[in-house]
Amino acid sequence: MTIKRTLLVLAALLAVGCVTINIYFPEAAAQQAADRIIDEVRGVRDAAGDETSAVLSAPPGVLVAALGRALDWLVPPAAAQAANFDASSPASRALEQSLKARFPALKPYLDTGAVGLTAAGLLDIRDRNAIPLAERNRVRQLVTEQNTDWEALYQEIARINGHPEWVDQIRKVFADRWVAKASPGWYHRDAGGSWQRK
Repeated sequence: MTIKRTLLVLAALLAVGCVTINIYFPEAAAQQAADRIIDEVRGVRDAAGDETSAVLSAPPGVLVAALGRALDWLVPPAAAQAANFDASSPASRALEQSLKARFPALKPYLDTGAVGLTAAGLLDIRDRNAIPLAERNRVRQLVTEQNTDWEALYQEIARINGHPEWVDQIRKVFADRWVAKASPGWYHRDAGGSWQRK
């Protein structure tokens, strides 16, 4: 009886362990959604490129995600199958529209380097002296409103996908994709807090 009980406990732990192991954050899908949303907010569309060159020039995280998709074929993930980063809600659509409407007012300050991108997927005033005194309060307000909407959008994307615990990972993906899509001359702050110019 003790051996049977031990085997049942081990089988139950193995089953739980398998489910735990297979629940992962689908980074590649999140990157595609981030690219789509960022392009929409910026009002730009990327031209369809050669898939081979896209894979060869992809950052390491994309290659790891591709390997993850290959492993998914062998061992189907439990919770990630339900993830749909293209899904939207009235709240997410409203947030995207708000971000898009505000972006043209912020772009000149990103272009001059007065405002930069952060490692948290937000904006920050990098050089307030580069902003005329009469415009500083307005720029500070724009940055605050944009950041509030980005934070709400990250949370809404996680909520739509049924994984509120993914908020930090979603924020990180967006931060990385913003830097990748930044125009030449834009500034971004790395995780160490140093400003870098693209």
